[in-house]
Amino acid sequence: MAIKHFNVRVYGVLILEGKVLLTDELIKGHEITKFPGGGLEHGEGTIDCLKREFVEETGQEIEIIEHLYTTDFYQRSAYNPHHQILSIYYLVKPKTGFTVSSTEKIFDFIDRTNYAQTFRWVDINKIGSENLTLPIDKKVGDILREKFSKERI
Repeated sequence: MAIKHFNVRVYGVLILEGKVLLTDELIKGHEITKFPGGGLEHGEGTIDCLKREFVEETGQEIEIIEHLYTTDFYQRSAYNPHHQILSIYYLVKPKTGFTVSSTEKIFDFIDRTNYAQTFRWVDINKIGSENLTLPIDKKVGDILREKFSKERI
């Protein structure tokens, strides 16, 4: 099957007080855990996309600290076999104090409607591929484990 489109995704890794923000979502009947962020829209740059996505998802504004990772392997979309996924990850920080409703329990949705979302904080020393669902996020989880296992943000 030929790939006909690229789907560009942009995600933010927010670390506060030694914990990283993850989002649990219900997408097309599948429970997934990922980093906050989403799809690049036509006419939008990656940084503007990520800032928009954070406001949409958390109601909070962020600043970019640095580029963390861009997909360096082939990944077919889990939702459309004609799309190839390209994901870009940035380390981010809140523009002002950051508050978002969160839970400690995985997939702790108020209701189980499509695109339900909840947030969790995971200790940066415990982050890794086992905390995330999608293949590219898993790689980034392992990058974070390696990068921050000895240092604290």
